[in-house]
Amino acid sequence: MSGTPVVELLLGDVVRLRRRHPCGGETWLVDRLGADIGLRCETCGRHVMVERPALERRIAGFVRRGDPAISAAVAPAPKPA
Repeated sequence: MSGTPVVELLLGDVVRLRRRHPCGGETWLVDRLGADIGLRCETCGRHVMVERPALERRIAGFVRRGDPAISAAVAPAPKPA
């Protein structure tokens, strides 16, 4: 494993990536979390799935942060010990 910390992503985050989408859009809404992250272009509505490590390298910054309560509500329940 690398020593790079994991970027905390929340449902509803709006991120700016290093490169623009072909439609000209530059902001993406995070709408799915997991090993693959679901992103929706805020300009044209196109939905893409990106592997988490690839997305973490491509993020240039956060435009708006999502609500932690929403992400916690849809996260799987912890397994009992």
